[in-house]
Amino acid sequence: MKTVYMAISADFIHAGHLNIIKEGNKLGKLIVGVLTDQAIAEYKRIPMVPFEQRKEVVENLKGVAEVVTQESPDYTKNIEKIKPDYVIHGDDWRVGFGAKIRENVLKTLQQWGGELIEVPYTQGLSSTYIANGLKQRGVTADMRQRSLRRFLQIKPLIRIMEVHNGLSGLIVENLKVENENGFLEFDGIWESSLTDSVSKGKPDNASVDMSSRIETIEQILEVTTKPIIVDADNGGRIEHFKFTVRTLERLGVSAIIIEDKVGEKRNSLYGTEVDQSQDSPQEFAEKIRAGKNAQISSDLMIIARIESLILEKGMEDAVMRAKVYVEGGADGIMIHSRQETPDEVLEFTRQFREYSKDIPLVVVPTSYVSITEKELARAGINIVIYANHLLRSAYPAMVVTAQKILKYGRAYEADDHCMPIKEILNLIPAS
Repeated sequence: MKTVYMAISADFIHAGHLNIIKEGNKLGKLIVGVLTDQAIAEYKRIPMVPFEQRKEVVENLKGVAEVVTQESPDYTKNIEKIKPDYVIHGDDWRVGFGAKIRENVLKTLQQWGGELIEVPYTQGLSSTYIANGLKQRGVTADMRQRSLRRFLQIKPLIRIMEVHNGLSGLIVENLKVENENGFLEFDGIWESSLTDSVSKGKPDNASVDMSSRIETIEQILEVTTKPIIVDADNGGRIEHFKFTVRTLERLGVSAIIIEDKVGEKRNSLYGTEVDQSQDSPQEFAEKIRAGKNAQISSDLMIIARIESLILEKGMEDAVMRAKVYVEGGADGIMIHSRQETPDEVLEFTRQFREYSKDIPLVVVPTSYVSITEKELARAGINIVIYANHLLRSAYPAMVVTAQKILKYGRAYEADDHCMPIKEILNLIPAS
């Protein structure tokens, strides 16, 4: 009997998949390669259904003789091993990201005279289309909350973007950029005290209290599905932090980051220019421990933010605190720096990785902007947060538009700087 190979993500099985399986089964023994979570994450959003569950579904589909694991979007490794007589796929991969994979399949099949069979695409049906429909329906708090831990298991680096209201949340939720390797998008959302305060016209000194912050968080959650990390400043008093943890956990927040400072709230990027003090390592570790004991599930992460490099306390102090905080129960460490080069962050990472290979490390490259995500991942960083860029870019754009209207006494000259009102209306979900 001739052999047929088909690859599938199987996040959502629809009529188009079943049609290809049916046609493949007619040609011979159908072997289906199910892409791993890591393979899918290389070119699009992480699948909603974990690999083992997707594999089990495919194993039980009529017409499938055998299921194997495919560890890359590229077919080459699997089909060189199987040497199928046919590879079968929908004809929708001739353009875009799939075109490169298709070309590799054709070259590989030539080695033993194999043939590519392309089935006409079933119009109006695709996993991406179905996923977008489900995304509009939203996710439960539990689904959102546990997604960050799952991402950490799958992706070498998680990309997080700042959001300060529902509209900026929609940008991060929906924005995609295509390149030769697939689609790039942000993996999650950062809700910070700085951008929340500034967007309300208030200073970043805790003048916007947690109840107001929670209102903003809820607005963002209503229109997004991606994991959200919340900046909780220093967490407040231990007694209050316990309730903050419980509230944010109920909402579906994936992680809370608290900084090891005490006293009046001052933005870290001022460094030693203003009076800022660190908590004792033991007291801060006790706050972390109290927060962990307050949460109900194990999905919520509490991440400790270390300010030693900001306050020029030295590398030894930063690494010492990291160890104390991990022993206190921290699920991750965020190392902060205001230097224009990433050198001290990379040195901290090197030393910390000698202590722990597994604890997630978070960085916020607001000042050391030249380092790439690939370099961060190679160094051992797990999460990169772009902490204030949407707000910082929105303000100058609004100023230019307002200046033009004032200068010319009409909106005509400013019109090119504004997106069409219809696009704004289409951006907002109808229901």
